[in-house]
Amino acid sequence: MAEREPSSSSPGTSPTPLSERSRLEAAILSGWRSFWQSVGKERPGPCARPADEEEASALTSLPIYVQLYIMSFLSPHDLYQLGSTSRYWNVTVRDPMLWKFFLLRDIPSWTSVDWKSLPDLQILKKPLSEIIDNELHDYMIMYKMSCPQTRRHLKSSRHMYGAVASFLQSLILQTEPRFAMFGPGLEELNISLVLSLMSCTELSPTAGLPQRQIDGIGSGISFQLSNQHKFNILVLYSTTREERDRAREEQTSAVSKIFNRQTPGNDEQRGQYSVIPQIQKVCEVVDGFIYVANGEAHKNHEWQDEFSRIMAMTDPAFGSPERPLLVLSCISQAVVKRMPCFYLAHELKLKELPLPWMVQDVDAETLTGFLNGIEWLLGEVDYKHPR
Repeated sequence: MAEREPSSSSPGTSPTPLSERSRLEAAILSGWRSFWQSVGKERPGPCARPADEEEASALTSLPIYVQLYIMSFLSPHDLYQLGSTSRYWNVTVRDPMLWKFFLLRDIPSWTSVDWKSLPDLQILKKPLSEIIDNELHDYMIMYKMSCPQTRRHLKSSRHMYGAVASFLQSLILQTEPRFAMFGPGLEELNISLVLSLMSCTELSPTAGLPQRQIDGIGSGISFQLSNQHKFNILVLYSTTREERDRAREEQTSAVSKIFNRQTPGNDEQRGQYSVIPQIQKVCEVVDGFIYVANGEAHKNHEWQDEFSRIMAMTDPAFGSPERPLLVLSCISQAVVKRMPCFYLAHELKLKELPLPWMVQDVDAETLTGFLNGIEWLLGEVDYKHPR
């Protein structure tokens, strides 16, 4: 019977042309082979094993670049498990080229990143041979710090302390934490994030209809998360609803009423904008900030303007410089293509902010991701910034 040619796709996988997949695999394999031949890095082989270890398996007898190619198909969790089986694999699974491959492959699909875990793009762009002996750029450690699943696992280790702290604070603090919400994602998306929040069953609005705080451009809404944590969101629009609707119909940009553009050359460290006095009073009483960014891939951003407005709103002159900032990278619906959150964090220059921050992917229609973001924000207020 004649052999059939391998199929280019299999059930449960996306159809990928065989030639394209083969070229990718060949490029990875060739890259590892060339790298190890050029730097001449030695690995502990079977002859270096202690006498009491078993004889080398067929896998350990393969050239190192072939081993790395095989391991590139494993998940990071599988590699952690493999590394615990022997001294040889403990060294081999830490290969920097392998973890750089995982970083470049997985970062675009991660749904959140924070001030402690944002990978350095310049390090990822550098040739591996320039930094391979620098322990400060351990790609395996970088992956562990950046991966959302790993961060959640590390955070869970303080769960018991968090429960005690929240209980003690509930005896002392009678007022609910307040957060100022602002940003272009409130006004530019086809689906209103605020209206979705008002109808969310897991976020029960406790104040009924929004209570007007700032005439025309702001309102306050109180929520209760999972029947436990109460918090208030002060929603700050840049213009009135009539002006927003008119600008959308005319496809123009309305002038923001909550920011004033500063004269060039004045107070450059604070950026190009300042907030109006009414908004300044809001900034003085809130416990943190929620910036709603437009995360849709087709959107053209004025990144410097957005960064300057974030700087103006979170100005430490208005309150504690450690109040947290939650950035919601928001799209209208799941079918809309989004930009990776790590890219948005870099473009907004969040690393330059002197406060804790987190970027979280959110779907305005279903609120997917929003609860993760608000739980992080409440946790930052509870653990670090008690009022």
